[in-house]
Amino acid sequence: MKYIGLFIKKLLRYLLKPLSFLPALLVMYLIFTFSAQDGVSSARLSRMVSHQAVVVADRVLDKEWSDAQIEAYTEQIHYYVRKTAHVTEYFVLAVTVAFPLYVYGIRGLWLVLLAGTFCVGFAGLDEYHQSFVAGRGPSVRDVAVDSIGILPGIILVRIVGFIGRKTLFRPLALHKK
Repeated sequence: MKYIGLFIKKLLRYLLKPLSFLPALLVMYLIFTFSAQDGVSSARLSRMVSHQAVVVADRVLDKEWSDAQIEAYTEQIHYYVRKTAHVTEYFVLAVTVAFPLYVYGIRGLWLVLLAGTFCVGFAGLDEYHQSFVAGRGPSVRDVAVDSIGILPGIILVRIVGFIGRKTLFRPLALHKK
């Protein structure tokens, strides 16, 4: 039974290892798609999310706000919702970029440098891409906001990878040739 478990782990490792880059490609595509929206569509989407957050808060906190109050609170949080979306997108991108690098043996400072440089570079290219979209423009501030989510994403991969190596995949490490 021990050898069957080891075989399954090795099989999964060799099948899934090359596919580990697919989530990063998907996230990059999603970020590119969001950036390709014109300014009006982008603002409408984030405003809708802001409005929904206020409506949910109103229900959960049982405040019974009027429509005017809901609109006022929506306006107050709209900027922060947009910036939180930036941080979240790039947190997810960092996780999906750092994970395959970790799987292929890049660890420590090199993981932080390679994944971080790639993600910050992608953020810069994404802002440049926005300069070609109607109603949008590049912003160095947005690259900085995007970068806030990158380091925590990479650190999360390092922690989960370390724990996984010490627990789940420990038998594989002991049987290396």
